Amino acid sequence: MDKSLKSALPSLGSFLTGFGSESVVLRMAAPIATVHDITALQYALQEKKRYPIVFAEKPILSDGRESAFPVVCNLTASREVTAAALGVEDHRAFAKTYASAVGSPIAPLVVSRDEAPVQEVVQHSDEVNLLDLPALTQHVGDPGPYLTAAHATTYDPDTLVDNVAIQRCWVKGAAAMSYFPYPATHNARNMRKFWERGEDCPIAFWIGHHPLVLMGTQAKMGYPESHLSAAGGLLGQPLRVAPSVTHGERILVPADAEIVIEGWVPKDTFGPDGPFGEYTGYLGPQMIAPTCEVTCITRRQNAIYHDYGSGLDDMLVPDNMVMEGKLYAMVAQVAPSLVNVHVPTSGRRFHAYLQFDNPAQGEARDGLMAALSYRRVKTAIAVNTDVDVFEETDMLWALATRVQWDRDSIGVSGLSGSMLDPSLPKGARTTSKLGIDATLPPGEGAGPSPSLPRSRVPEDALERARDLLKSHSAEEWPLG
Repeated sequence: MDKSLKSALPSLGSFLTGFGSESVVLRMAAPIATVHDITALQYALQEKKRYPIVFAEKPILSDGRESAFPVVCNLTASREVTAAALGVEDHRAFAKTYASAVGSPIAPLVVSRDEAPVQEVVQHSDEVNLLDLPALTQHVGDPGPYLTAAHATTYDPDTLVDNVAIQRCWVKGAAAMSYFPYPATHNARNMRKFWERGEDCPIAFWIGHHPLVLMGTQAKMGYPESHLSAAGGLLGQPLRVAPSVTHGERILVPADAEIVIEGWVPKDTFGPDGPFGEYTGYLGPQMIAPTCEVTCITRRQNAIYHDYGSGLDDMLVPDNMVMEGKLYAMVAQVAPSLVNVHVPTSGRRFHAYLQFDNPAQGEARDGLMAALSYRRVKTAIAVNTDVDVFEETDMLWALATRVQWDRDSIGVSGLSGSMLDPSLPKGARTTSKLGIDATLPPGEGAGPSPSLPRSRVPEDALERARDLLKSHSAEEWPLG
């Protein structure tokens, strides 16, 4: 992958142009329905373990119209493509690079509206129609189309510092939708502050941008800290932003985004939201959520609509990679022998694998406790560098051969966790967590950890076997 992609692609459209190969971008020229069919295509690709970016040129809306906007999904389903956006050739090296970049924030650059492609088209009040957007209805049981890649942007009224988070919105009408900020999020905190003042909460949702910006604005920040500056750290240059039409400089939106939806979250106004197919892989129950009144939509002249497949690798991969960077920074502070972190999609966002290079006595356990302090992590496993944290067969082998549960497991109860965890009993406000130390005992002095030798064949014999297989096509291999 070309390392120059990082600096040369400040927008979604130019990023896609840089990945023109059919092996990376699957272009669907035929009409395809926004109700279930685009998401079904993602599932079919995932079954084959193929993760191309999907570009649907002719999405068909639920009323039978062809949308004026193409749909891009699976944008970040591949760890390799997502890492390449940051100029990282090996996705396994992503966590340390990401942690360093986000740790060096760059303040955004404010440009005029005339300089903002996302405001080439401006629709006010009666012109607004959310139903023209090709928002997808993804799963059986979803009540209608949802915005799943809408970056909700609010600000702290005390400090005026921005916050950005991906939060779902059920499109209910031309200018009405639900808005579900998870109660523990900074956006929810900002919203409550406005409500406590007796005011509606100003908000803007932007859709579509370069993956670096998407990952930067999903950085796990303290409160209040700017996600726009974190995105600049990943870009290596200031993120271009422009004043929103409705809220002016109080809410700045990325100038090079594709679509912006502006409006208000009315004080103490709620409505039904869901059921919704969540990232956990389960259909979450219907709940009561705030509403959003849309006042303005701005967009590029030839806007591209971006969708995340909820619960698919498309949504899990980038957020999990962001978690890896956050966990790396947290754990390395107390366990300097940390080498790498992996948050596997199989564990949704609940599992973290920590890799250490000959940790000192107790160091791996210090690292486990640091990882478990992160709200989303429910299970953390520590291993040595001879175990590949990106190969689950390796992780299971380590659990099977290096762990005695009474000696090597650490159970902790009463910690904060994700309230979307379907295993939580009704009414629970905290969760129980588990740390597993699958590292080998420390070596004596500066020596290596004691270990039985792993079974292996000579390297030259393995190379001869690989060459032999090259002379046979996959179709010739017996299946069993």
